[in-house]
Amino acid sequence: MSSALASKAGGALARWLTRSRPLHSPSPPTAAPALLAALRPADVLLVEGNSRISVAIRYLTQSTWSHAALFVGFEAGLANPDHCFVEADLVEGVRSVGLDEFAGLHTRICRPLGLSDDDARAVIHHVVARLGHRYDLKNIVDLVRYLLPTPPVPTSWRRRMIGLGSGDPTRAICSTLIAGAFQSIRYPILPEIEATVADSPACRDCVAELWRIRHQSLFTPRDFDASPYFQIVKPGLAGGFDFHRFKWADGGVPGLGQRQERQAT
Repeated sequence: MSSALASKAGGALARWLTRSRPLHSPSPPTAAPALLAALRPADVLLVEGNSRISVAIRYLTQSTWSHAALFVGFEAGLANPDHCFVEADLVEGVRSVGLDEFAGLHTRICRPLGLSDDDARAVIHHVVARLGHRYDLKNIVDLVRYLLPTPPVPTSWRRRMIGLGSGDPTRAICSTLIAGAFQSIRYPILPEIEATVADSPACRDCVAELWRIRHQSLFTPRDFDASPYFQIVKPGLAGGFDFHRFKWADGGVPGLGQRQERQAT
């Protein structure tokens, strides 16, 4: 098969995989103003997508999250002033998008802790410099098999399977793009920690920990959620939360009975 024909077939498959499907999520989407108010530059936005490939990724990773985008803010020099995210899209490759791209979808903010302003700018510069790069279409072949109800792949192999992409540095999927940005400043996501015997005459029985950076192709959206170095930010709680203000369909007021009882005593 010629490269032109393979590219055309891959593009057709990509468009089919990105078609939306009905999504029934147990969590409601966050209102755009609340989400924008809670975001900071270099935050990772995880998304529960509603496309065919989202189903495959959620199954593959056993996670709610099928997509990730990096919030770069409105001062990153993007061509469109309304855009504030950079993501790797299956059809269009690495691109910038606005907040409306995730309207109606369940999202989660993962915030890297301890970043200086210079660190955040370096992470943002890394993804912005890759705008226009192509999506790693070879990963489509790896992921499409997981649309089957019972793919013949042992569970222990599934994480490795997602890293079988082309290896071309000008190609990426959403999570590898962002993982590469954080690894460019040596920021940990889920490093591999190897315990070794400490090489010290003063403490021959001591154990030392050696940290190794996992290859960026092995990261998935859920890893930012699972990482102990990213804080989970819920926009609905950022502005204060008072369950007493909820209006229930049956007319009940939560906590009212308890407050009246305390006042009586």
